[in-house]
Amino acid sequence: MREVRRAADRYLTVGDGTETRHSFSYGAHYDPANVGFGALQAINTETVAPGGGYDAHRHADVEIVTWVISGSLEHQDSTGRGGVIRPDAAQRLSAGEGAEHAERNASADEPLVFVQMMLRSHHEAAPEYASVDVPVGSGRHPAVAVHADARLEVVRPSESVVVEVASRALLHVTRGVVVVDGETLATGDELRVVDPSAPLHLEGPGEALLWHLS
Repeated sequence: MREVRRAADRYLTVGDGTETRHSFSYGAHYDPANVGFGALQAINTETVAPGGGYDAHRHADVEIVTWVISGSLEHQDSTGRGGVIRPDAAQRLSAGEGAEHAERNASADEPLVFVQMMLRSHHEAAPEYASVDVPVGSGRHPAVAVHADARLEVVRPSESVVVEVASRALLHVTRGVVVVDGETLATGDELRVVDPSAPLHLEGPGEALLWHLS
């Protein structure tokens, strides 16, 4: 099974200085047929005005993975870790038994765009923070590890990349265009795959987050 979901069809929430596109049911948007995919429970693309953001709020029993597309994100959480996160760094907060975090645009004059993803977590202890710098350049790059039935790669296919999918996968395009087996995906588009009969062939000048899921 393959399903393409376009950026314009994602749910939209507009706040004070923020705009969010949701891939799954989230907040005021409830769709019983679209509450998650594998361990993934949320993929939210956040656009935050200069100086704007989200004050401290609590999560538990989830992995929160953040990827900055443009701008700079000031992250603070109850583990005492974080700081200013910029593009090409994958950040993970394992909320465990409970954690607070706050995220704001660190710039007074430039907008911030980032993707924040949430997954069902196996981490039941004290909150844990990690960040991994992802190499710049084309190819497949492992991102930050998560305590979940999932594995994340950052893919910049350039001329061609072949991806084996064992069970299911979700590809979310963050920049430019990625072509998968002849299907053109633009920024914000997603491909969801279950039990493919053949590898995925990716090409194009864009960038995507690729989740391998059980």
